[in-house]
Amino acid sequence: MTIASEEFNSVSTADQSSPASQQLSYFRTLAYAGIVGAAGGLVATIYYFVLEQLLEIVWDSGREFILGWFPAWLPHWHYTWIVATVGGLGVGLCLYFLGLPGEMALVIDRVHDAGRLDPKQTPGMIATSLVSITAGGSLGPEAPLVQINGSLGSWIAEKLNLTLENTRVMTFCGMGAALAAFFGDPIGGPMFALEIPHRRGLEYYEAIIPAMVAGICSFAVFRMGTGLEVGGIYNFGRFGVLPNLSWFNLLEGALLGLVGALAGILFIGIFRLVKWMIQKIEHRHILLALMGGLGIGWIAVLYPATLFFSEQQIETELLAQSASLGVITLLGICLTKMVAICFTIHGGFRGGFIFPLFFTGASLGLAIAFGIPSIHPTIAVLCCMAAINVAITKTPISTTIILTVLSDTTILPVIAISSFTSFLLTSNIGLLKTQRARATESLSGLDVTEAEAGA
Repeated sequence: MTIASEEFNSVSTADQSSPASQQLSYFRTLAYAGIVGAAGGLVATIYYFVLEQLLEIVWDSGREFILGWFPAWLPHWHYTWIVATVGGLGVGLCLYFLGLPGEMALVIDRVHDAGRLDPKQTPGMIATSLVSITAGGSLGPEAPLVQINGSLGSWIAEKLNLTLENTRVMTFCGMGAALAAFFGDPIGGPMFALEIPHRRGLEYYEAIIPAMVAGICSFAVFRMGTGLEVGGIYNFGRFGVLPNLSWFNLLEGALLGLVGALAGILFIGIFRLVKWMIQKIEHRHILLALMGGLGIGWIAVLYPATLFFSEQQIETELLAQSASLGVITLLGICLTKMVAICFTIHGGFRGGFIFPLFFTGASLGLAIAFGIPSIHPTIAVLCCMAAINVAITKTPISTTIILTVLSDTTILPVIAISSFTSFLLTSNIGLLKTQRARATESLSGLDVTEAEAGA
């Protein structure tokens, strides 16, 4: 950092913070980042075990017990939509009695403006997200963990009476710790937390190293606590050895990025259509959650692969069963998963949509590979997974890193080309409307965006 920028930051801090606010040195920032990361890893571990127990009770041991009470004339597949609907009712009741915990768009808004997340929303987010995910909703634990661990970082900053700049860094450390644990990637996870607030590139550069320190500590604690293996979780070996990459594979990455971008635009269209359809009852949270549960339940009856948040289903329902799936079936799964995600979000369920979007991309990529055999399935799947996620989240760098780690492959250049192709094609089309350029403090104390400051 230059002397001029340091002077500018000192003026900004004086305007934004009380005289008693504490400005951390660089190494103290890293030390507190490690503490936030370790605490975040512990929180993620506890959340993981609670969620696993709930899923075991509802969809395994509890399912067998309840099915034993089903009358002989009632097919067992009815269990799926009944549980999803009852879960929707549970979500509605959580929202009614515990309030509306922040979704990702609100988290982004709070990071930009206040620089912190509200810890008071944590209990509601924990309860609502656990019910949402256990009910089979197409949302995962990443957004709840971002809210929980991000607010933990904010709480620690508040207790230390830190400046706004330091508070935002600690909030990012909590968010990065959550995603490092969830994605199993101590670099890509924190990078994702830093990319997603913006539509056109990472801008809170001062938080990069602290967030990654927090991510590494969280990753270590989470892996030790859960006993999960380190490394890729998807087996692409079934598709054969990848060929040596050539310029033609890079061209494939760009074309697949185009297809994934179009799929992302389709998802945004479906999302907005569903929102328009429910606008007259959007404040009736119990009714909406009940309808959302019913919708995702019946979609899962027709396409069982669409149930849950899809981290494991990408492997078990798509990759492992790819030999028995046809192009039309895969395209049907892709489309219905998009609808299920929209029903889940608009129903008021709480969770993240990263792995559900990865799932839609994987099904689309397999369909393309089966329809065009010259394209290697591994390349088609990973490029489409990256492209559709980037079209929605605007995170080309972290998405590329995360998918390279999850797949345990060496095709990062191809995934990167697909990611950035989608990023460039959809830069003016967004789902998260709170994504924007960071705000800076002018010397007069007025908030201006980076673009306005440079005009």
